[in-house]
Amino acid sequence: MRVAVFSTHPHDRQFLDRANGGRRHELLFLESRLELGTVTTASDCQAVCVFVNDRLNAEVLRGLHGLGVRLVVLRSAGFNHVDLTVAAELGIAVGRVPEYSPHAVAEHTVALLLTLNRKIHRAHARVREGNFALEGLLGFDLYGRTVGVVGTGKIGRCFARIMRGFGCEVLATDPHPHAEAEAMGVRYVALNELLARSDIVSLHCPLTPATHHLINASALAQMKRGAMLLNTSRGAVVDTPAVVAALKSGQLGHLGLDVYEEEADLFFRDLSNNALQDDVFARLLTFPNVVITGHQAFFTEDALRAIAETTIANIDSFVAEGRPLHAVGVERLA
Repeated sequence: MRVAVFSTHPHDRQFLDRANGGRRHELLFLESRLELGTVTTASDCQAVCVFVNDRLNAEVLRGLHGLGVRLVVLRSAGFNHVDLTVAAELGIAVGRVPEYSPHAVAEHTVALLLTLNRKIHRAHARVREGNFALEGLLGFDLYGRTVGVVGTGKIGRCFARIMRGFGCEVLATDPHPHAEAEAMGVRYVALNELLARSDIVSLHCPLTPATHHLINASALAQMKRGAMLLNTSRGAVVDTPAVVAALKSGQLGHLGLDVYEEEADLFFRDLSNNALQDDVFARLLTFPNVVITGHQAFFTEDALRAIAETTIANIDSFVAEGRPLHAVGVERLA
């Protein structure tokens, strides 16, 4: 099968080529993002392979269908950037990577937590300038603190397990409580109780209509004053202007982000020689108690290997059975 691979970086090519042993599929690597203006680059391809910031709305999907594309394979677990209803109407199959390395994302979340708490980012900059003063670097013990986990899928449970290892009390909220989480001592509560009781709130839920701007001005007001918020799930789970206001007032004490709701125009690109056009993002960067990474929580060798292998397996399955191994249907929107 001939596959147009969009949003390609060197690591994508390296791991996909390795997974595509024997060259059983013809992979056309493209640096451009998939959007309406780049649809035609998938001409003569039966499938497209896309990442989180590629846009597969109704217009793009109809354009792909007109070119003869029958399969969309996602190099991600999330599928909020795909109009699944239109894909189903057009008969375009969609496959995803339901899991790759929950440890990668959970461990990165802990890295953000520790960096913010112990001011590692500020201490590192000071030491390089010969400043060894401790003022402004005061942190707190994690032991005995309360951590709230929003979403206890595999990543959320992995993060909860690490926090339990630190000696934290872990609260969680999820429409579907998980026995494994309860067995490790996690206690499920309503979201408002989790927000009110937690010293640290970490988001690990998918982006759905129900979770869009789940953390808004009202939710932030329910949190402990000076609490920490971490988001390594999807950017639009957080209402960013509301977070900026909470940081300015001191209601929110620390913020760690690996995702951002308008990240499509920023992340995975080198913009170091350009002025930032996103004023909200630029404002976030002015706070000393904010740490942002550019959607790199997944970025480990183990995770990239798993993503590539599952992506190729989805294509193999579609060729053999007419259905990707890990198909996503309209019912997932419910």
